[in-house]
Amino acid sequence: MIQIYRRLILALLTILLSSQTIAEPIRLQDYLAIAGPPPDSRIAYGPAQSQFVELFRPTGAGPYPVVVLLHGGCWAHKYGGLTQVAAMGRTLANEGIAVWSIEYRGVDEDGGGFPGTYEDIASALDTLRDQSSALDIDLTRLVAVGHSAGAQLAQWAAARERISPASPLYAATPLPIPAVIGLGTLPDLHDAWSIERACRLDPLTLTGTPQPGRQDVLADTSPTAMLPSGAHTVLINGELDTVAPPDLAARYALVARRAGNDVKTIVVPDASHYDEVLTSSPVWPVLQAQIRKALDIR
Repeated sequence: MIQIYRRLILALLTILLSSQTIAEPIRLQDYLAIAGPPPDSRIAYGPAQSQFVELFRPTGAGPYPVVVLLHGGCWAHKYGGLTQVAAMGRTLANEGIAVWSIEYRGVDEDGGGFPGTYEDIASALDTLRDQSSALDIDLTRLVAVGHSAGAQLAQWAAARERISPASPLYAATPLPIPAVIGLGTLPDLHDAWSIERACRLDPLTLTGTPQPGRQDVLADTSPTAMLPSGAHTVLINGELDTVAPPDLAARYALVARRAGNDVKTIVVPDASHYDEVLTSSPVWPVLQAQIRKALDIR
C-alpha cells in the first residue's frame, strides 16, 4: 500500500511539473523584435537625429526620484537598444520613478564613438540638471542604470569628476551620480579581446588614439581606469550571459574594491544577456529591488 501511495504521489508531481511553462532565456533575434511602449515625451539635447531623451514620467505629485537609463547595443544602432528598455521605463514610471532614457550617437553614425558618444551622455545629463525643477525631479535620488555598452557609459558618467582638464571630455561640474547599476557590463576598454568578441568593434573607436596631452586614452573613457568613481555600484549578470560574462563584472569589482569603491556583484540563474533588460525575466525582480534600494524607496 505504501508503495502504491508513493507511486501516486510521484505521478502527481510529474504531471504538475510538466504542466508548468518554463521560460527559455531570450535570444538576440527575439530581443531585436521587442517594441516597447512610447514615452511620455521626447526631449532633444542636440541637433543630431540621435541626440534626444525619452522621458517616462510618473503620475501624481513629485518630486520624483529618477533613473537615468542607458541602453546597450554594442555602442551601435544596428543592435537596437532604446526600444528594448522602454518597458522598463514605463514600469518604473508606474511605480512613481521618473526615467530619463538617453539615446546617443553610436559608432555607426556621424559623430559617434570618441568623443561624440561620451559628449552626448554628458549633454543629456546636463539637460536633466537644467530641466529637473520644471519636471519635478529630485536629483538627490538618482541612479544610473545601463545595459551592456550602456553600462560602460553609466559607469563612465559616474566617474567623470576624475577626468583631467586636458581631456576633451572634461567638465568642471558634472552631474553627481551617487549610484550605478550595470547589467551585463563591458567596463574595461583595455580588454580588447572582450570588446572585439562581444561587438566586433575595435576599442580605439571608443577610446580614440593618443595625442599630445592625452597619452593615456583609457583615463577618460574606461571605467576600470577611472577608479575610484565614488558611486555605489551594483553589477548584475545573467548566469547564461555569453556577451558580457559574469567574470568581467567580477574582475572589475576586484579592482574597484582595491581602489576603495563600494561594489556588489549579482548573478541571476537561467538568464541571458538579453534577459537583463526584460521586465518579464528572472532578472527584473532583482534589478527592481536594487533600483528601489538605491533610491531609498521602501
